[in-house]
Amino acid sequence: MFTNLKHVHFLGICGTAMGAAAAALRDQGYLVTGSDEDVYPPMSTFLEEKGIVLSRGYRPENLPDSAELIVIGNAIRRGNPEVEEVLDRKLPYCSLPEVLKFFFLRGRHNVVVTGTHGKTTTTSLTSWLLQSAGLAPGYLIGGLPRNFGQGAHFGASPYYVIEGDEYDTAFFDKRSKFVHYLPELLVINNVEFDHADIFPDLDAVKLSFQRVVNIVPRNGRILFNADDENCRDVTAAALSQKLPIGFGDTAPAEGRITDVRYDGAQSCFTFGGEKFAVPLTGEFNVRNAAMAIAAARFYGVPTDKIRAGLLSFTGIRRRQEVRGEAGGVKVIDDFGHHPTAIRETLRGIRQQYVFKKAGGRLWALFEPRSNTTRRAVFQDQLGAAFAEADGVVMAQVAKLEQIPEGERLKPERVVADIRAAGKPAFYENNTAAIVARTRELARSGDVVVVFSNGGFDGIHAKLLEALK
Repeated sequence: MFTNLKHVHFLGICGTAMGAAAAALRDQGYLVTGSDEDVYPPMSTFLEEKGIVLSRGYRPENLPDSAELIVIGNAIRRGNPEVEEVLDRKLPYCSLPEVLKFFFLRGRHNVVVTGTHGKTTTTSLTSWLLQSAGLAPGYLIGGLPRNFGQGAHFGASPYYVIEGDEYDTAFFDKRSKFVHYLPELLVINNVEFDHADIFPDLDAVKLSFQRVVNIVPRNGRILFNADDENCRDVTAAALSQKLPIGFGDTAPAEGRITDVRYDGAQSCFTFGGEKFAVPLTGEFNVRNAAMAIAAARFYGVPTDKIRAGLLSFTGIRRRQEVRGEAGGVKVIDDFGHHPTAIRETLRGIRQQYVFKKAGGRLWALFEPRSNTTRRAVFQDQLGAAFAEADGVVMAQVAKLEQIPEGERLKPERVVADIRAAGKPAFYENNTAAIVARTRELARSGDVVVVFSNGGFDGIHAKLLEALK
């Protein structure tokens, strides 16, 4: 399927990873075309400048007669007119992870970063430590790291760092994406239940992680969270080298994190007997940094270069990103949508910002938008996740009509749980009402963190305007 190709057509070409892979194939000399419903800048401009012809919308006639391989994106489903044409004409097709494996990952030193939380931060940190040490790695990151200014880079370097998502590969391949990524060094930050639309329970999630553990070679290595029982379980039968990393006695001296201290926007800690500092806050970010340090050590990066790389890391968009300040109120954007991510992010923000001014308070705004949080899976856990906030405003479940009523999260119940714990909490069913409520509550010296894995109707700019 992958030999003697000249023309590749992408379905869903304007996705971040799809677009990056399409452009990289074009750079290698392939003729590349593609289709997408959402063809708009900057991705459309980027692809067109590469000489890639784009079709807006999905139609059978978009499929060029000369296309020898069709790459079908993860978001594409049966019923799509081009998918149906591909199947009817019996054209060769594959998933994006298969393209990555064959064209870009074979024969490389691949660092695959996995876990329910912290993948983007750890992948970005690891990529930057290798980059700043002169190893010039390729990378594929599910976010926008400020040090790079882009989320993907394919090049000739023998090193590649890739965010390993446990979500399914395609409508025709329900395995997790990361089983395609040929890991030499596998990072497992944590293992929890998520993606309720594809995994029935935690055991199914753990099975998927066991599968990727099973393909790490004997001369490779697995870095895993020693403080997470699920991580210990999924790595128990591994034949490769293992390094448990954590804060407790379950981690050996080489992988133990000690002497953690928070100093404003910086976390200081000792890892494996050496002192480090990273311009991120919270225990979860300290562990993310430790994973990145261990990865860099595996590839021989000296400690002094690791220290310098950590200190020069400038963060990731939508991860505790300060969007502005108005009326003395700081507004922060965060991608968190799982109870654990919400809880740990709030802890980190409180350590960094709140109480620098007398009486400063921390407010959380939350949009249930992911396929899991729109459902009642975390109905009983969400209220406790906001324990570090001084008050919470809940939005309506996004795309409400897609979830059967009996399966939906009930935001009103989450609000009731938070109020029962003695904190102010409110449910508002539109953005204007959330902005109005927040404007009424917030005062100078407060911090407002907005949690959503979507755009949340542009609430950040609206909130800053209202707070002026």
